[in-house]
Amino acid sequence: MLRNKLFAVIALVLAISCVLSACSLIANKNHCDTLPSEATINSEDNNLITSTALPETTTVPETTDTQSPDDVSSFNVDTMSLEEKVAQMILVSCHEDVDVIDAITKGVGGLCLYAFSFEDKNKYEVIDMTSYYQSLANVPLIISTDEEGGDVNRVSINDNLRAVPFWAPADLFKYGGWELVKSDTEEKADLLLSLGINVNLAPVCDVPLSEDNYIYSRTFGMDANNTAAYVTLVVSTMKEKGIGSTLKHFPGYGGSVDTHENVAYDTRDYSAFENGDFIPFQHGISSGADSVLVSHNIVTCMDAEMPASLSKPVHDILRNDLGFDGVIMTDDLVMDAITQFTDGESTATYAVLAGNDMLCCENYDEAIKSIVNAVNEGVISEAQIDDSVNRILKWKSDLNLL
Repeated sequence: MLRNKLFAVIALVLAISCVLSACSLIANKNHCDTLPSEATINSEDNNLITSTALPETTTVPETTDTQSPDDVSSFNVDTMSLEEKVAQMILVSCHEDVDVIDAITKGVGGLCLYAFSFEDKNKYEVIDMTSYYQSLANVPLIISTDEEGGDVNRVSINDNLRAVPFWAPADLFKYGGWELVKSDTEEKADLLLSLGINVNLAPVCDVPLSEDNYIYSRTFGMDANNTAAYVTLVVSTMKEKGIGSTLKHFPGYGGSVDTHENVAYDTRDYSAFENGDFIPFQHGISSGADSVLVSHNIVTCMDAEMPASLSKPVHDILRNDLGFDGVIMTDDLVMDAITQFTDGESTATYAVLAGNDMLCCENYDEAIKSIVNAVNEGVISEAQIDDSVNRILKWKSDLNLL
């Protein structure tokens, strides 16, 4: 009898325990359902970067066994017309008066978005915008912006997208050392990727000659080796995150004036570049940088007549001496340093002949027609166009766009 009562008590205890466990599970489920669906990107209580969590939308697809980074067979230059190939070489500089939709439908290779494209938009509106752009493209787009930190930010100056703008490179190191430089790069990549931006036109590799130089506030500082260490960390971190990088502004700004407004001459000896300016670019290339942006400076020791962006000798140095085999692009061809130099004439043919794979320009129609005509007239070989487009498709494949 006692044994039966004991068994009854044990059974009752077990039953109560099961009921309580079930209630706990239900309570926990209800609690989880009330949590926000997305993680907060930034800390509003601290100017330092504190969040490095990867948002759901930035997950990088894994490469399958049937798809390698070199596999661009579904988008092959052999199946493209000349016009389609040339259009891939255009990175449209999306200023306010540019018809972005028209540019995409004409097959351009990519877009460079400026601050007005993000102005007053929240995260989901930006995602809708970039997703729509991609949906219109026959070949997936490079969608880029300049998010250097400090003076040049396009995205984080919108407080709907980040509580505070990203800091300048030198300030990051000053207040948080390499750890903060890395976490800043990670968060920047996470944010841009979550918005549908697959390339950040950074890092700045320039080594200024003094604090009075135009480029100074955008740089890591006046020491080439320290800048090289910064570039190495940023490029390798961007590569880990799966976002495209662009070293700029080759062959180095030095003490030149602002090429947005003036023609700039750099009269230094070639040894100054070998012992200084080239060093950060060499380290960035060794770290796997995807692209290099060439400046509009006229560097007399390399080419006394043409701006670097239109100079074959400058591009030959980048390809042959520094060993870069990725995508070379021009700085924005609408800058005054170019329009003043060419007296407003189209520069597209000059840019391709110099060795650029992508042209950053707003006059995409004019550029495409100019290059196609130059090929048809035998001024530019179609083999050179094919080489450039293969590099661009390889880059897109590396970014898991193809």
